[in-house]
Amino acid sequence: MRAFWNTVQLGHAPRFFLQRGQIRANYEIAARAEALLDGCRAVGLEIDTPHAADAGAMQSIHTADYIAFLEHGFAEWSAQPDAGAEIVASAHPAREAALPRRPASILGRAGWFMADAACPIGAHTWTAVAAAAGCALAAADEAAAGRSAYALARPPGHHAYPSQAGGHCYVNNAALAAERLRARGAARVAVLDIDSHHGNGTQGIFWRRGDVLFVSVHGDPDRYYPWFTGRADERGEGAGGGYTVNLPLALGTGDGGWLDAIAHGGAHIRAFGAEALVVSLGFDPSKDEPLNALAVTEDGFARAGEAIGVLGLPTAIIQEGGYNVSLLGTLLARFMTGFGGG
Repeated sequence: MRAFWNTVQLGHAPRFFLQRGQIRANYEIAARAEALLDGCRAVGLEIDTPHAADAGAMQSIHTADYIAFLEHGFAEWSAQPDAGAEIVASAHPAREAALPRRPASILGRAGWFMADAACPIGAHTWTAVAAAAGCALAAADEAAAGRSAYALARPPGHHAYPSQAGGHCYVNNAALAAERLRARGAARVAVLDIDSHHGNGTQGIFWRRGDVLFVSVHGDPDRYYPWFTGRADERGEGAGGGYTVNLPLALGTGDGGWLDAIAHGGAHIRAFGAEALVVSLGFDPSKDEPLNALAVTEDGFARAGEAIGVLGLPTAIIQEGGYNVSLLGTLLARFMTGFGGG
């Protein structure tokens, strides 16, 4: 199996993170990628460097003004007097505003295009984002050819909406992969998100579409980020009615309940008749995760890989979260061995 990675992704070095009202070091650090590369090597994945995605490719999912903000916003931000080292939004549109409009100021646009304070934009964020998107598209091209592949996408993507960043995510890599598979001829594509956080951005992107099934297994959003989406009664709308499947789990759920939910998601994928699969792979369900809600063991990840592998679909595996650097390589190796890619 091929893995896709670009060293420029190491340049993204977010510093700001807000947790329970306290400013802390950001968990989405470059060492995550180094650990995941070790996991790739441990199972013998062939690591290739694809071209970075251009703005046009990203606009298959994202709006042009949002992509322009990601690409050029930092320069404008830095030109302000007494500017901070990163773009961090300090105001957001009120959801009850009668006519919210995108402001001209970079300060206002930051709040318009960023959902929270967990997605700071620094000097090298754009190049990393474009490279991560390129990895996701390369993995999708492999799946379109009937094979499976792994995209070491860093920064991750499943919290990103068409015009909004959030939760360490800027461009929705999994959604880009699903859309690429549709463009390459797959009539029906399934996205299975097993990160511990609900893939709210991916859900939002495909909410009204019947050609992409979105299944998410995650911690109960009444008690866990992203808070506002991910309940079981969210099922899609219009042409997408019934094509969103949320499987929220009680905090502290271990291997048994997590694997049962993945199996339930797999049944939906079979019933949907998916021709290709995108997996949003997060390792934050781990019992040793610093931001954990669930309690999955190393063996649980191996069994998850096996359960997904037996679906027998060409699969683009897209890396999402997981922040215990000391374990990430091991967890990836266990998952890939179970999947059949190691």
